[in-house]
Amino acid sequence: MISNQGLIFDIQRYSVHDGPGIRTLIFLKGCPLSCLWCSNPESQQAGPELAFHRTFCIECGVCVDVCPHQAIQLQDATIKVDRSKCDVCGECVNVCSPKALSIIGKWMTVEQVLAEVERDLVFYEVSQGGITVSGGEPLAQTHFVEALLKAGKARGMMTAIETAGYAPWSSVERIIRYTDLVLYDIKHIDPVVHRQVTGVSNKLILENAGRIANLGVPLTVRCPVVPGFNDDPRDMDRLFQFVINLPGVNQIDLLPYHRLGGPKYTMLGCDYALKGVKPPTRQDMERLVQVANRQGLEVNIIV
Repeated sequence: MISNQGLIFDIQRYSVHDGPGIRTLIFLKGCPLSCLWCSNPESQQAGPELAFHRTFCIECGVCVDVCPHQAIQLQDATIKVDRSKCDVCGECVNVCSPKALSIIGKWMTVEQVLAEVERDLVFYEVSQGGITVSGGEPLAQTHFVEALLKAGKARGMMTAIETAGYAPWSSVERIIRYTDLVLYDIKHIDPVVHRQVTGVSNKLILENAGRIANLGVPLTVRCPVVPGFNDDPRDMDRLFQFVINLPGVNQIDLLPYHRLGGPKYTMLGCDYALKGVKPPTRQDMERLVQVANRQGLEVNIIV
């Protein structure tokens, strides 16, 4: 990893759901969690990777000719990508005229990111918005995110991060010094189920949530609602109890599961584990809102 740069996979402007006002979202690549429902699978790998948009491909075979590692083959008039051979050199991308091939992940300096962000300064000022660093997992690129938020604060920007909190406290502490708001993702309250659906325990996640709240840093807990995984009202009731006991926290964001990220798995040559799972209904969400309200929590449903 390049110490003075961050690996970015997207910069999204004009967001209104990830902190107050109009915001620019900076999506970092790399995440220690592997949530089964992840809507941004391109964020998980901590390095650039090749994406193949098959619907754009015209099967011309030019990429086959230039690949130095024979990672791309034309078989039965269909392009096949062997990712075990690909070193993401980009030669195929350079010659792909229909843009069926692309590289996800770009190394950028703090100044390069801020140059993009500052194009929207007028919107931040009018709406009291700012920048939100998301992912992937911002805490996986601690030094870069610390430098980015520090520079943003120096330029008068309101800063926020969206994190799952799965990192050493030393990393969390470095970043929240320059953070005005923490959007904190908790996927499931049960440690066994959490490991099953994300690949890691939630012990550190819950501990860090308490530490952040006890410091008085503004904290909003967020939870995806995924049918069959964490939508049982009894499990959610336990989560709501945990949240309401965090100092200064009296609301939670619920994010209904959606299938919009499904095609990205194909683009990356991966299987989508939740193909048969349907989004929660309005009635499902209203039932969880009632459970949260009984705990004294306000609920925002983010769609």
